[in-house]
Amino acid sequence: MKIQKLRLALKAFNHCKSSKSRFGGKEEDYHAIHAWFDESKGYVPDIRHRMLRHHSQGIEECEKTFGIYLQNSDGKKVPVKSIAEQHILEDLGFIPTLQDWISNIYIKSWMNHGQGKRGARNKKLNLA
Repeated sequence: MKIQKLRLALKAFNHCKSSKSRFGGKEEDYHAIHAWFDESKGYVPDIRHRMLRHHSQGIEECEKTFGIYLQNSDGKKVPVKSIAEQHILEDLGFIPTLQDWISNIYIKSWMNHGQGKRGARNKKLNLA
C-alpha cells in the first residue's frame, strides 16, 4: 500500500508541475485538486478509477469542492475549472462526459436488485 501511495503522490506531482508551468505559483498550490482527482485510485487501483471523476461532471464536482477560483502563491486567481480540465486532458487526451463512461458499463443482474432484466445480462448499457 505504501508503494501505491507513493505512485499517487508522484502522479499528482507531475500534474502539479504542469499546473505550475501553465498558471504560475508553486506546485503545492495545485496538489489538493490533483490528489482529489486521483483519490479513487486508492479503491480501484487501475485506470478504471478515472470513471469516478475524470469527466465533465467531475469538473463541476471539483468546483463545488474547491471553489470557482484558487489563489496561487503568486497571488493569481486561477479558475479551478482550468486546473481540472488540464488534469483530465493530460490523463485522457479529451474530456469525456459521464455518459461516455457509463455507456461502456455492462449491466449485471445485481445492478437491478438481483432480479435481472430480460435480455440485459452482460450487455452494455445503451444510452444513445
